[in-house]
Amino acid sequence: MSTSTTVKEVTRELSALDDPKMREVNERRGDDHGVNLTHLRSLAKRLKTQHELALQLWATGDTAARLLATLVCRPKAFSAAELDTMIHDIRAPKLLDWFIVNVVKPGRHAEELRLGWKDGDDLVGRAGWSLTTGRVVKSAEGLDLDALLDQIEKEMKEAPAQKQWAMNHCLAEIGIHHPELRGRAIGIGERLAVLIDYPASPGCTPPYAPMWIAEMVRRREGVAGGVRAE
Repeated sequence: MSTSTTVKEVTRELSALDDPKMREVNERRGDDHGVNLTHLRSLAKRLKTQHELALQLWATGDTAARLLATLVCRPKAFSAAELDTMIHDIRAPKLLDWFIVNVVKPGRHAEELRLGWKDGDDLVGRAGWSLTTGRVVKSAEGLDLDALLDQIEKEMKEAPAQKQWAMNHCLAEIGIHHPELRGRAIGIGERLAVLIDYPASPGCTPPYAPMWIAEMVRRREGVAGGVRAE
């Protein structure tokens, strides 16, 4: 495809890639599209960066088109206000995750938006906690981790499902990456029991935070035993 590709041409190709069986599977997870994501990435590689096209794709409201838009846009071209407007129009979890990874994190406003989104509902809250988890793992300096644990302990049990999942992830990563807070993180996980019964596939680590922390610490430290709160 040339650099002057039109949104009509792209949406026609996305329509051709739509698989009804894949759409049915995705819809069970709240994602209303049927395009194989590997094929979508291949399309993005051919298109290369086309910010104006990305804006037009986003404006269609179609989830597959918006997923593609996150791959061909220029993240630093967006203002914080534009990104805030965009996230409040997202309804699909997969689109939210791609929006955070491909657009918000490489952009110029991630920290500002993290603070503004963390107390939001459901998908917006999930975005804020996803960005917070990234900082917990990679750049925790300046974060008040005890305050984060206070908020998780107070709010996670009753949080909307999408936000709860992200808060639980943050809880686990605090326990995994910050040994001085590991006991407290495990204790919070045990008291709240969030996702304690969530089914995990064979060979996969359960999302229940105490088990998640113990297994990841065991792997990181190369020891046979687990971790327990003192």
